[in-house]
Amino acid sequence: MIRAMHNRAPTPRTRVSHPRSHRALAHVSAVATAGQVAEVHSAPAFDFEMYMRDRAEMVNKALDAALPSRYPEVLVDSMRYSVLAGGKRVRPALTLAACDLVGGDMATALPTACAMEMIHTMSLIHDDLPAMDNDDFRRGRPTNHKVYGEDIAILAGDALLSFAFEHIARDTKGVPADAVLKVIMELGRAVGAQGLSAGQAVDIKSEGQEVGLEVLEYIHHHKTAALLEAAVVCGALVGGADTATVEKLRKYALNIGLAFQVIDDILDVTQTTETLGKTAAKDLAVNKTTYPKLLGLEASRKVADDLIREAIAQLDEFEPARKAPMVALAHFIGYRKN
Repeated sequence: MIRAMHNRAPTPRTRVSHPRSHRALAHVSAVATAGQVAEVHSAPAFDFEMYMRDRAEMVNKALDAALPSRYPEVLVDSMRYSVLAGGKRVRPALTLAACDLVGGDMATALPTACAMEMIHTMSLIHDDLPAMDNDDFRRGRPTNHKVYGEDIAILAGDALLSFAFEHIARDTKGVPADAVLKVIMELGRAVGAQGLSAGQAVDIKSEGQEVGLEVLEYIHHHKTAALLEAAVVCGALVGGADTATVEKLRKYALNIGLAFQVIDDILDVTQTTETLGKTAAKDLAVNKTTYPKLLGLEASRKVADDLIREAIAQLDEFEPARKAPMVALAHFIGYRKN
């Protein structure tokens, strides 16, 4: 179902965990338990809610330590305001889970996991700016520019982006240098003109226009799926995975990445601002093309289900207990409520 779209332009045709996050995690625990019968066979019961709580705590402590308050306080405080604002920590959890899946030491992947959250937070800060999506709320509280001003918000995002690479290069220990270089390359591609920035650019220029499914998939693959792909692939690289395994996990990540955005499109028109922690119905307000707009809610839900099923199929070769976190994360992405 996934098409290779990294380097091909489409042809246009015209948040520390919050209570709402716990509700979503509890929901997916039940879904994952039921949905994993075929995939996890005789594996012991997997407590996804506890797993995500433990990973979030690990990442939050590491982020706090990596970004101590210092001069100039206004810039660092702005960075900390957004990166420590909570959230489900899905991207760093994927990095740690992928490292563990291939037999690596999760401690060696922690700097890379934190870098994923720094870059994700940068994308949220910039995405919320008036020149972009112009949003007032993120993770249940005022967006960065509403607190610190647009100028400092832009600089905070820039600083988080550059510090992410510094953090990987300086603080990754016990990993071969060539693997660290591959991680930096993967992450650079994911956030640049072949990834997040490309998707954002096409997304901005598509507002108010009628675009088809090919353009919509390009936007979602690049704006959303690229960083989720990097989270998984980089975790596998740090863990010492061979090329064939990395590519299998890349397919897993691309599928869950597109599913993540399909679900985002569905939630935008089915959930409230309080549940989402950001302004609901924003896509409708700016006449943005979404999966529900093109396909309808029922067909969009089926697209997400198929993507999650295809993602989990990439994990067939792994032992049930070892792959349980990756299976549960896929289900969580496919059945989340915010």
